[in-house]
Amino acid sequence: MDAVVEELLARHRAVSVVSLFVLTLSAWAWLATGAGMDMRPGFFLPPLLPQDGARLTGMQGMDMGSAGILSGAVTAKLWSVWRFLLTFWMWWVMMVAMMLPSAARMILLYVRAASSRGTTAIPSTGSFLAGYLLVWGLFSLVATGLQMLLELAGLLAGMDMMSVSRPLSAAVLIAAGIYQLSPLKDVCLHQCRSPARFLSRSYRAGKGGALAMGARHGAFCIGCCWLLMALLFVGGVMNIAWIAILTLIVAAEKMLPGGRGIAFAGGIVCLVWALWILVA
Repeated sequence: MDAVVEELLARHRAVSVVSLFVLTLSAWAWLATGAGMDMRPGFFLPPLLPQDGARLTGMQGMDMGSAGILSGAVTAKLWSVWRFLLTFWMWWVMMVAMMLPSAARMILLYVRAASSRGTTAIPSTGSFLAGYLLVWGLFSLVATGLQMLLELAGLLAGMDMMSVSRPLSAAVLIAAGIYQLSPLKDVCLHQCRSPARFLSRSYRAGKGGALAMGARHGAFCIGCCWLLMALLFVGGVMNIAWIAILTLIVAAEKMLPGGRGIAFAGGIVCLVWALWILVA
């Protein structure tokens, strides 16, 4: 009987690894095709300082009144209910693509911890993952609402989803830089970098317990990375290169030795970048 259980657990661990890989790869593939937004995502870093805070591409030859009417009409069309839901889904899938690579270690360690405790034959890995992704879904909802407000205020370009305002870009970078150096960042990052300690202190049996643990870990991840995610507004929400860079930064902070130093260096870079934007 023990041999049968051990075989089931080994199969479950293998399925968990493959499932995480396929889910992450699928999310990246969907983003690379434009995430259903009827556009090709950018693959290179866009200009950091748009001239005069306005996009003129495609509007040359128009008087400013006509350009403004066209811009308003496009914005109104884009932010229908369908547009909001599609953007929310885009953000959520993007969070899956960006966060699962660094969260996989915690999820797989949960599988081992649940197996060793022997409370159930098969760990509730799906519930743990669901709790984690549910919290990031709530974050995605807030990010979608913020993106809508920024676009309606004329601070974010509607098509490339990038800040066209020097003050906004600088403010986001300054906030991210200060947060990277803050004690709260330290607390959240420590939880993300110590999965064994997190599980030993927060472990709960059953599907409900796994769901709660996944949500708790997701909350720490948001506390660690939320202002890094806000940098998407600066570099372009649909800029694949920028998304990949931020994903690597998040993974490096959580998984590499000296992750706190990486976070500190990232904060300094953000502050210097903000200063350059303000004085350039």
